[in-house]
Amino acid sequence: MPRPYGSGNCCLSQSEVHLRDCFRLLWTQHVYWTRMVIMGIVFDLPDLEQTTNRLLRNAPDFARVFCRSYGNQIASEFERLITDHLVIAAELVKAAKAGNSKAVEDAEKRWYENAEKIVCFLNRINPNWSVKRMKNMWFTHLALTKEEAVTMLNKDYAKSIETFNKIEKEALMMADEFSNGIICQFVL
Repeated sequence: MPRPYGSGNCCLSQSEVHLRDCFRLLWTQHVYWTRMVIMGIVFDLPDLEQTTNRLLRNAPDFARVFCRSYGNQIASEFERLITDHLVIAAELVKAAKAGNSKAVEDAEKRWYENAEKIVCFLNRINPNWSVKRMKNMWFTHLALTKEEAVTMLNKDYAKSIETFNKIEKEALMMADEFSNGIICQFVL
């Protein structure tokens, strides 16, 4: 019988620890490579193409972990949604840098719509991931990432680092939410 979600049971099996560690690594990579892409866009760095390609690798990496519990079809759908999330984020930063407020507004709208799709998708495949909690996490993730880009564009580097500290904590919380949901659904 599955353990109740959030039961506080701290005895994890080896496979549960591995799953948690996989999601923590993926989310950490997600936010670090996102930061590098933001920096590449803001500062016109010569490695922008390479860092963008590495960031986009995060989506199939997530899909491989999802495939273990949910199969190829679900994993592919999650990969597509995460890829869209990353591509739209880059569009948003590029539009902001160019001072194109209409493009910023459009990208931000699509970014939040994508987050809503991700939340509904996650809840559909795993009832342990409540829409309310997931929406709060994803919207916080988007708001912090936007703040990170804006502070960098405004050359407020101390604030950018302060924001990134929050992003790191949020990423680990999201990683644990993902692994806890799967652990409670399947009792690995």
